[in-house]
Amino acid sequence: MELTFSSFLLIYLVLVNLCTFLIMFADKKLARQGGSRVPEATLLFFCAVGGSLGGLAAMYLFRHKTRHLKFTIGVPLILVLQLILAAILVWRYVSLLSL
Repeated sequence: MELTFSSFLLIYLVLVNLCTFLIMFADKKLARQGGSRVPEATLLFFCAVGGSLGGLAAMYLFRHKTRHLKFTIGVPLILVLQLILAAILVWRYVSLLSL
């Protein structure tokens, strides 16, 4: 079975969003227990590399980081930028195929 770029990308996005979701869950659990926390930069990094949907879901499902503007504005903004980039790439790819 050959792994195409689109199937690789889909697998990557599922995994990075799952990881982001689980890291946000773990950070919320650590916050409640008073343990060592996951740095905010790490959480935002995982959102920026494709996990913004998982991060956004975790934020509102677990009510985590919803009082921080860095997250309430930043994560949805990252998601919007990723969707715009995806739309541009799809449009570009489709227009190249029609040449």
